[in-house]
Amino acid sequence: MLSLAGCAGGTATAPGAGVSPSISVTSLAAPAPAPSSATAAASPAGTPGLPAATGPPPAQQLPAVLGASPPVTLTIPAIGVRTDLLHLGLEDNGSLKVPEDIGNGAPASWYNGSPTPGERGPSVMLGHVNALGGHTGVFADLRKLTPGAEINVSRTDGSTAVFTVERGALYPKNEFPTLEVYGNTPGAELRLITCDGYDPATGLFDDNYVIYAKLNA
Repeated sequence: MLSLAGCAGGTATAPGAGVSPSISVTSLAAPAPAPSSATAAASPAGTPGLPAATGPPPAQQLPAVLGASPPVTLTIPAIGVRTDLLHLGLEDNGSLKVPEDIGNGAPASWYNGSPTPGERGPSVMLGHVNALGGHTGVFADLRKLTPGAEINVSRTDGSTAVFTVERGALYPKNEFPTLEVYGNTPGAELRLITCDGYDPATGLFDDNYVIYAKLNA
């Protein structure tokens, strides 16, 4: 089981306050198997007992995807975001590494154990909701994204994967829907994850906010 580190403590604008998903992951971003289906023609009318006509099952048409190529930058015009992308893996304890804020805010990061953006499956990116010195984080405005907004990811091969936002969702961390967020998908998808639900009484973020987006056809 793979887990991600929790949000840092402190106030939403206090130094040291950060954000990262706090969930358990049982399955990350493997390409989804093509579902199979078969259809059988009905027996011709007036011929009881005649076996139904059958043939080879039709091939399932999967959405087109891009080849593997690591991401370079993430751009979300609707909320004025342009960030270089770190490529981060896992800590020794199995939690996801998160971008480190050294005083000027931190860029977003791509989890390098997920598909590259544009490949089949959900590509996972993390970003802070706040930053040192009382500043906002790179993903502070994810909640402002609405269905239809465009997300662009430039890749090392020179191509750009263009995604369209389908929806955003808020989840209590103790009820995070692991399979819904990280489960296999038939096409190329993107997940942008940040923290939400700041509780001033505890100095902690109780929720995660997730943007779901799909690769443009």
